[in-house]
Amino acid sequence: MSPALTSGPVPKHEQLSEALTDLVRNELTPDAAIPSERELMATYAVSRATVRKAIENLITAGLLTRSHGKGTFVARPRVESSLHLASFSQDMRSRGLEPSTRLMRVDEERPPADVAKALRLGPKAMAWRVDRVRLADEQPMALEHGWYPRSLLPDLDAQDLSGSLYQLFEREYALPIDAADQTLWGESADRVIARRLEAPVHTPLLVFRRISSCRGRPVEHVVSRYRGDRYQLHMNLAGTPARRNQKGTTS
Repeated sequence: MSPALTSGPVPKHEQLSEALTDLVRNELTPDAAIPSERELMATYAVSRATVRKAIENLITAGLLTRSHGKGTFVARPRVESSLHLASFSQDMRSRGLEPSTRLMRVDEERPPADVAKALRLGPKAMAWRVDRVRLADEQPMALEHGWYPRSLLPDLDAQDLSGSLYQLFEREYALPIDAADQTLWGESADRVIARRLEAPVHTPLLVFRRISSCRGRPVEHVVSRYRGDRYQLHMNLAGTPARRNQKGTTS
């Protein structure tokens, strides 16, 4: 690292971000600790506020990750996925990662009105609420809040919910998931979600709402919040053929 930060049109925190980026990309490996705030202050003759702003920039960019009480480390490359119908376990294994689960909650409850509507449940019907943290190579990747009709999945609370629910549904209930509607949006992690995902508050999240079905019958309503600093999507897009007017030219 070069300590030559200059006063000028480029703020010092941006110069320091560039220096740390070079360090991360050329000298350090994933999970390696970066120098402490005190070391960076001494090396570059800058204030603690400058160091923290530079580090926050790189955390937001996904190059660094902070572990409370331990320090700041080089982030692992984001897991890249494409939009397709697969369980979390299948998706992670296809990328050479080992999936695991922290089961936080499984309860029998009356679902909210919008969930009941999506699952085609009556006003008094009950459903299983299943909350899980999903991990890849022991790193928290996603927080799932799922709802599942009790009538279709009796005794779900007695099953092993640590793996792929899709495999469980097919094996134990003869309900293979064959279709899903999915919506994607962005959020930032509040304190509760950040704690569950072992992430800084305001970490960007990719949020998926999926309604999965078997033979046209809804089986799952799940909202999954993925850490945006560890997960990204790849999509192949194709343009629609140009329309031709009555004279045979494209419009």
